[in-house]
Amino acid sequence: MADDQKVEEKVEEAVEQAEQAAEVATEAATEATEAVEEVKEVVEEVKPSSKPVSANLEKIIEQIEKLSVLELADLVHALEDRFGVSASAPVAASFGAAQAGAAAGEPVEEKTTFNVVLTAGGANKIAVIKAVREIVQTLGLKEAKDLVEGAPKPVLESVNKATAEEAKAKLTAAGGTVELQ
Repeated sequence: MADDQKVEEKVEEAVEQAEQAAEVATEAATEATEAVEEVKEVVEEVKPSSKPVSANLEKIIEQIEKLSVLELADLVHALEDRFGVSASAPVAASFGAAQAGAAAGEPVEEKTTFNVVLTAGGANKIAVIKAVREIVQTLGLKEAKDLVEGAPKPVLESVNKATAEEAKAKLTAAGGTVELQ
């Protein structure tokens, strides 16, 4: 009996450690995705409309294109540290400029990234939990259950419109209430 209890405790510890590792991996993936989006925005700003890029800049851009998502996230953090800036500041500034442009009657740029937020699990929580696990495949059963029961909670962050709409459709079909932010 004592050996069975020890084995069960070790299994529970291993499960907890695996769940914690999955959470860390999910957070790292989210940060990396955000970093990729930020780098894409910077690259779009650097891309010339009619003016060619210098050879040095072209080499840098080519090297950035070859980086993995995690390397891009590290690059963004290193640049932030080196120059004492935040990569999110230009986004906030451009958003404020877009609002000012809208007030002046100018067209506003359409939002390109969305957060999918589960606002309520609904009556059929099991189906919603399954949908959450289908959307975020790194989540275990316990994490997905906790997310659904802890609504309102973000399911996906900083995703494109198509991915956000697809996730919303799956969660809504399962019985959940979803908001795109």
